Parts: sequence; C-alpha cells; structure tokens
Amino acid sequence: MSTKSFTLSDQLHEYLVRVSVRESSLLARLRKETAALPQATMQISPEQGNLMSLLIKVTGSRRALEIGVFTGYSSLCVATALPPDGSLTACDMSKEYTDVARRYWSEAGVGEKIDLRLGHALRTLDELISEGNSETYDFVFIDADKKNYQGYFERSLVLVKPGGTIAVDNVLWSGKVADPQINDAETVAIRAFNEALAGDDRIDVSMIPIGDGLTIARKKGQF
Repeated sequence: MSTKSFTLSDQLHEYLVRVSVRESSLLARLRKETAALPQATMQISPEQGNLMSLLIKVTGSRRALEIGVFTGYSSLCVATALPPDGSLTACDMSKEYTDVARRYWSEAGVGEKIDLRLGHALRTLDELISEGNSETYDFVFIDADKKNYQGYFERSLVLVKPGGTIAVDNVLWSGKVADPQINDAETVAIRAFNEALAGDDRIDVSMIPIGDGLTIARKKGQF
C-alpha cells in the first residue's frame, strides 16, 4: 500500500498535491496523526481523498457506504462532501482506530451523518441487505481486507442504486498484481478481483493509477 501515487516521483507528487488538492486543515491534521501509527500505510493519499469528495458532488450522492474506515480520512472526505441531509454507513472491525475517526468526525460536525457499524463487514453488509437497503446507496467505497474484495463488491452491487458508483482501493497493489512471480494470497486475490471486474457486464468500469490504484465502477442502469 502507499500514501501517495506510487507511479509518481516525490517531486511530481508534491507538485500535484500543491496545485490540485484542497485539503482542509482538519484533514491534514488527521493525516499527520495517522502517519505516526504502525499501520500508517493503510491511509489513502490526499489526492485520492480529493477525488472521492469530487465524485460525491458530481454524482449528486446523498447516501454513501464505506467498507474499511481505519482512522477516518476517507470517511471525512465523503461525509463533508455529502449534502446536509446526506448519510454515510461506515463499516470496520477496529474500535481503536475508529475512535480516532470519531474524534475528527465530531470536530468536523459530521458525526451525526455517520452510522459506524463495528464487526465483520460481510456480515454487516448482509444485515443491511436484510434490513431492506438494497438499491438505496448512491456511492460505495471499498478499502478493507483484500481476500474478501469480491464478496464486498457483490454485496455492494446489491446495495447500490442503478447508476450508482462503487470505488475500490489498492487495485494496483504497489505494482505486485502485474508481476507473475508474486503470488501471496492478497496479491492473488486482488489480481483475480481485477480480472473479474474487467469482464463484468453489469458495470461500467475504469481503473485509475491514483494512490495505490483506484477502480471506479458504475452499476448499469439509471437512478
């Protein structure tokens, strides 16, 4: 994983962030706090957070779902971009890391928009479906354990509206997906996931080399 687009030099990445990323002081502070944690590389890059905020606005999304919260940088990007009556359902396993997220959500004034559900995300997603939430979400962001990506995506397709957007992080996996000599479980899982989406006629799809690779899929159909 990477906290910046790994295909860019440090100099070019700094330039990109300087001229294109509108990061609030609160987001910058959260990014700095997260950088000191042992698993800091789990945090998305600032340019990716900026893109996700823009996606929320250009798609007119009102109801969002996040699978994998960590310390809440991506959640904060999404929640602050949602309209005042918008909502975000956030799924994660860690109370320790999401307690950090809650502090920043509260400070940003978006805590009331976010429904945090702790537990295994596959189970949480199945509960959301059983609760009658199929085709009610406009936007989904997947950034959790890689071996369950396909399961998360299938459930997200049920939960997102026709015409809705699903964004998936880490699809380039620091370039390991393109190296046939690398066959650890996570790399194999992401490689298989990418191949499956490439031939999935239920979606329109594009893979973007931002951060550690971001796939953006649109569920076919109209809102």
